[in-house]
Amino acid sequence: MKTWQKALLPTLVTLLIGGIYLFSVYEHRRNPGVAPASADNQKPSSDDLAVVRMKFMQHYEDTLQLVGTSVWMKNGYTMPYYPYRGSIVFKRVGLIPSDQLLDIKKIVKAVPPAHEDDGISHGTRQVFAVFALPGSPALYATPIGIIEGSEEEYFCDILFYYDDPHTIYDNWPKEVWAAIDAHQVRSGMNELQTRTAIGQKALSTDGEQGNRTVTYDTDGKRWTVTFVDNHATAIKSD
Repeated sequence: MKTWQKALLPTLVTLLIGGIYLFSVYEHRRNPGVAPASADNQKPSSDDLAVVRMKFMQHYEDTLQLVGTSVWMKNGYTMPYYPYRGSIVFKRVGLIPSDQLLDIKKIVKAVPPAHEDDGISHGTRQVFAVFALPGSPALYATPIGIIEGSEEEYFCDILFYYDDPHTIYDNWPKEVWAAIDAHQVRSGMNELQTRTAIGQKALSTDGEQGNRTVTYDTDGKRWTVTFVDNHATAIKSD
């Protein structure tokens, strides 16, 4: 195993959760396998048919296409962000919430302090997106990739929606979007809607998606949600 490959092994577990989810959706769409006997199960849901764009960035130059665009945080409550004042001030502000709009101003390379755990391997350098939040002139930065020598790895497709999720999932009722925008969970919401509201940092009990209990960590607040037939039936928070 090459040195850069070893360096990438500690990549944030919650990023992997998001990545595994995205990969499973991709595989399901690409190769649905043997059709089940039930006609109801053969029909894809509106969520399955939603178009979530990806950019498959491989090099630093690829990430520059984000400059001047807006993205929305897909992998909510997993990625820290820091003040940017001409350079990154490695004093954590918090974790970027789910569905948060970020206006990308620039892409920069930086070496974080050795003690700073921002969720991904430090590599030789990290690549950060510098962004503004709506209505604020302040700038912040969050890591989006790793450079290790001549090797590069980027997580933008896991981290961001490139289109407003309100338009991607325009089939969701207004009351569901109101709960998501408030980072709340309401009875009847499905697992995707719940992740969109309170993030990807989660642990689940045994059981298939839609029929299990999932505990979410939303920047220190814990939600425990039980799903039956992919509808939230019991919700606890502390």
